[in-house]
Amino acid sequence: MAEGEIRIGVGGWTYPPWRGLFYPEKLPQSKELEYASRALRVIEINATFYGRQKPKSWETWEGIVPDTFQFTVKGSRFCVTRSRLSDGTEGISTFFAQGFAALGPVLWQFAPRRTFDADDIAGFIDLLPERIDGIALRHAIEPRHESFNDPKFFALCRARNIAIVFEDSDKYPCIEADTADFTYARLQRMNEDVATGYDDKTLDGFAKKAREWRKRGDVYIFMINGSKIRAPAAALALQERLR
Repeated sequence: MAEGEIRIGVGGWTYPPWRGLFYPEKLPQSKELEYASRALRVIEINATFYGRQKPKSWETWEGIVPDTFQFTVKGSRFCVTRSRLSDGTEGISTFFAQGFAALGPVLWQFAPRRTFDADDIAGFIDLLPERIDGIALRHAIEPRHESFNDPKFFALCRARNIAIVFEDSDKYPCIEADTADFTYARLQRMNEDVATGYDDKTLDGFAKKAREWRKRGDVYIFMINGSKIRAPAAALALQERLR
């Protein structure tokens, strides 16, 4: 298998405290996505978790970013907060009617209280479309309960080429499992007192992991939480290690 691409990014692109640290002070807000999409190679869109985005927004964003850039999107909360995930046929159909099939992976983030129920998770996975308009989709699941650290869950994901999110977090378990031809990591322990969010030793460790993950396919790594003000610096520092 050919080695994959490594894409490192952040969550969203509009965050006023980034001005002067990541964005130039005088950069117009309307130019922030253009700037971010040329400094980084991927951005996770979290707004899709809360509501549908207008078709005009998707068209505008696509027209701004370079061809080498990708977005990933977070699946709707209406699909992942119901008591039975496998009952979400209508919600998932509505979510995928937004018109973003040509993007990167779709992230399905479960609530911390959700425990592993093999039958329900199998039913939910069956609802996830493999293709839309002839375009293959990639899905990643982010479980936030230790019960998902289960070979049965790994097998369900592996059968559909679904990545299990590698989560570096103080709150949630970190589950590392090879279940797909791509890797999706969300790094959430940045420290505001460290200019690059993570110290050099930790960033070197993530760079080593990224190179290992790349051997089995594409890699998506997000500096997504913790001290958000440091997210761009952390992403750029890790990106520089992997050039």
